[in-house]
Amino acid sequence: MIYSEKILNKASAEIARRRLSAETAAAERAERIEKEIPEIAQINIQLSRTSIELSKLILSRPADLKQRVEEIRESNLAAQQLITNLLIQNGYRADELDVHYFCKKCKDTGYIRHENEQKIASSSERCDCYKELVTRYAVEELNSRSQVKLSSFSTFDLGYYSKKAVDGGASPYERMSGIYNYCAAYARTFALSSPNILMIGKTGLGKTHLSLAIAETVISKGFSVAYDSIINYLRTIENERFGRSVGDTMSLLLETDLLILDDLGSEYESSFFEACVYDIINTRINCGRPTIISTNLTKQELQARYKDRIISRILSMYEYLGFIGTDIRQIRQLEKFKK
Repeated sequence: MIYSEKILNKASAEIARRRLSAETAAAERAERIEKEIPEIAQINIQLSRTSIELSKLILSRPADLKQRVEEIRESNLAAQQLITNLLIQNGYRADELDVHYFCKKCKDTGYIRHENEQKIASSSERCDCYKELVTRYAVEELNSRSQVKLSSFSTFDLGYYSKKAVDGGASPYERMSGIYNYCAAYARTFALSSPNILMIGKTGLGKTHLSLAIAETVISKGFSVAYDSIINYLRTIENERFGRSVGDTMSLLLETDLLILDDLGSEYESSFFEACVYDIINTRINCGRPTIISTNLTKQELQARYKDRIISRILSMYEYLGFIGTDIRQIRQLEKFKK
């Protein structure tokens, strides 16, 4: 996928910030520890001297170069072991003086270098940490164009749901309390292995609110989350596919850690849109990436609306949350009139 220069630069800047932060912290630790344990400072001075000595040896290339280099290497290893012992004796971890990079694979460079077998040349590739940042920033840019805004669990009011049982079963309050707790736990413990969720219920019952509250929490944990109504996504994909705009929204929807598709069934029926819906749902299931879908349609209406290849995947691979109650928007509107 091709990303804008703005997104690539933003990812590179974050990688550089991480590296500087890690190296600065390591330097500060070293300065503090050397003051506390002067023996370590003396050993480090000696190591610096042997490094200079080694460089001079390589340039002068004496007859016994190999032997003397090996002696320096063994001396340095002994000195480093002594530093480790001193750290442990003084209550520090053995790696306390190391630079603790955010990404151990690339050491916060954004690249992983590969040496070939002959070690004549080397190649490098972008590290996964860089790719994850690029995807996150691209999704954030996509979300900035969304017509929906994030919500929080703290603003979800269960007081709007009746405590009167419905048809001898659970009351809306009981049902929605259970759904609220499930969504809060889902967000709190979110992982890339988290299940898919299908939220079904009439308009105004809190489906969008809770799905976006999940998004807010998951984003705060460092995951990438794309959220919008399905019709907005499909229109954007259609414009990109047929050259009316530039971008690759489909790839972002397939790659983001969590995808939230609001209002499934609001899109008009077309073979292109149905193919896109299938591709999104099927690919994310195959890749093990969780998706949350909300819809105002009943299960029966979904089965009538979509082909079996879509419905079978949704009904078998998604956790079902059935929302019940009275349209909260209408309740709030009535409250305004009473004031």
